[in-house]
Parts: sequence; structure tokens; C-alpha cells
Amino acid sequence: MDAVLHALADPSRRIVLGILREHEATAGELADALPIARPGVSRHLRVLREAGLVEVRPDGRRRLYALRPEPLAELDTWLEPYRRHWAGRLDALERHLDRQATKETR
Repeated sequence: MDAVLHALADPSRRIVLGILREHEATAGELADALPIARPGVSRHLRVLREAGLVEVRPDGRRRLYALRPEPLAELDTWLEPYRRHWAGRLDALERHLDRQATKETR
């Protein structure tokens, strides 16, 4: 989980994941989508691979990168209790604001 959170902390890596969510891509295609040099893209891909978020497969002379969603599903499971906690708090805030609005219209 720590490796996944570390990988997601960088905006460039989140852009890479967004692209790979839509389709497989080569490192060159990913580099074209980012405002960083190709060696930087390679470093980001290494971090994503080590976190298990990306897999690579040969395709002739190219290497295609693809999203591995399983670590994100694990993260989503871990976040669920926090989501429920905040949903309850937001529901309470909504009720409070509704009561305040009702008092003001009297």
C-alpha cells in the first residue's frame, strides 16, 4: 500500500495512469503527453511498475505499458471506512444547514 500511495503522490504518474486507463501506450507516447524528458518518464514508469500499478509487455520491438487496476481496488477497499466516516459527517452538515435555512425563513 505504501508503494501505491507513493506512486500516486506524483502528478506526472497520475497523468500516466489516466492515459493507461484509456489504452496501452509506449514510453514514447507517454513522454509526448508529459512536459518532462524521456528519462523522467522512464523513472516514473519504474516507480509505477514497482508499485504494481503498471505492467509492460513486448510487442515486436516496442514495449507496451498497461494499467494494472488491482492495487487501486485494494486502495479503494482501504479508503472505504474513511469515505463512510466523511459521508456521515457531510450528511450531518447538510441536516444542520437545512435546519438553519428553515429558521431563517420563519
